[in-house]
Amino acid sequence: MSEIENVNWNYPTPIWFGLDRSLEIANALESLSMQNPLLVTDPDFSTNKNFTKIVELLKNNKINHSIFSNIKGNPTGKNVMDGVEHFLFNNNDGIIVIGGGSSLDAGKAIAFMTKQKENLWFFEDIGDNWTRAITHQLPKVIAIPTTAGTGSETGRASLILDESDKTKKIIFHPSFLPDLVILDPNLTLSLPPHLTAATGMDALAHCLEAYCARGFHPMADGIALEGMKNVKDSLLSAYKNPDDIFARSKMLVTSSMGSTAFQKGLGAIHSLSHPINAVNDIHHGLSNAIFMPYVLQFNEPIINQRIELLTKYLELENSTFDGFLSWILKLRDELAIPHTLKELNQEFDFELLSEMALKDPSTGPNPRDISFDEMKQLYINSYEGIL
Repeated sequence: MSEIENVNWNYPTPIWFGLDRSLEIANALESLSMQNPLLVTDPDFSTNKNFTKIVELLKNNKINHSIFSNIKGNPTGKNVMDGVEHFLFNNNDGIIVIGGGSSLDAGKAIAFMTKQKENLWFFEDIGDNWTRAITHQLPKVIAIPTTAGTGSETGRASLILDESDKTKKIIFHPSFLPDLVILDPNLTLSLPPHLTAATGMDALAHCLEAYCARGFHPMADGIALEGMKNVKDSLLSAYKNPDDIFARSKMLVTSSMGSTAFQKGLGAIHSLSHPINAVNDIHHGLSNAIFMPYVLQFNEPIINQRIELLTKYLELENSTFDGFLSWILKLRDELAIPHTLKELNQEFDFELLSEMALKDPSTGPNPRDISFDEMKQLYINSYEGIL
């Protein structure tokens, strides 16, 4: 990438990409006939200069709006329904969601639930309950990510924590896909190194698991391959040189690519992550990064050939499965990612977590069948550092 140019894409949804595209928010609202938006963000970002700049633009253009930022790092069902109440009370007619994956997941769910008669958990990604959703005149959503990892801006689901049983549930509907995505790399410049690392590894996990997942989806495979190449080329630079706008741009696009690719499926990295995100409140990208080599090793008998092809595309010196695993371990080390769960200094109930992980929707697409005992052993391996 020799220079960054402003471009518009329509894959899988309208995307405005380029520097300072977030400053075109008034045009974006006009294009969607939105006159009184609800801005959804997280508490930390609500004081960020990039957020206040967007608020000032709305004020200068005399655009009515309200702000909702009561969102946890792992957004809860209560967060979503509080947002719905805020939306209805202020007579908002659309949503601008700006922030990381938590904000994006919450904002999409808030828009969806403003019209539903069933409760939020009815739309968990199980069976075909999603077909019974009310989709007429759902509020339009503009998604503006500020981290480069989850890719929720191009996803058809939201991960929401059900506090009643401490499980992270995938709430799914095709209409979760935002009506417009604005990818402005400048918004990611303020991301601290540890979050740059964790969210970047999250994007890698999405591409890697999509590439290895069961099933036939060559379009997803192609996107995943290019996404992993972007990670190899750009993540360390974004981490070590936070103002490298070219690396930031590549990682921001890769985040959207990852969630586009994983409509094919995910795997045990996410199966293991979701329970400890919910029970132990550990950052999702960080947990994915910790589990990655252990799950790779478990899946090796099934994915060996695919990984060897991947190493050639990534132009690794050692084009074997072991060469790829070594690259992952070295990358994690350079990003200061802990090698084990033990280093997080928390207590883990592996019996409970394994039960939850086995039921997680990400387990089905994992390339290798996995039992309860094997899931528990993966937790133990990740805790003790057994490869």
